Amino acid sequence: MTATTPRKDQRLEFRVSSSDRDLIARAAQAAGTDVSAFATAELRIAAQRVLADRTEFVLSPLEAAAWEELLDRPARDLPGLRELLNRPSPFVD
Repeated sequence: MTATTPRKDQRLEFRVSSSDRDLIARAAQAAGTDVSAFATAELRIAAQRVLADRTEFVLSPLEAAAWEELLDRPARDLPGLRELLNRPSPFVD
């Protein structure tokens, strides 16, 4: 194990159907790896994709220009919101 390889000190266990297990084993074999390494790599990719939608947003130049235009607009006056924010907080004594 090199200094850059994180130590594997955690287990992740879950149940799958026999058909899913066979499918995963065939895919791991086709990828030239074992099931554990294959599952870890694919789960990492899936997790990164899910989280990317929540942490990183890539806009085209056209979308970026539209976003900047929205940000440059003056704030709208919302009387109902202004009234709500001027009420005393129910959470403060």
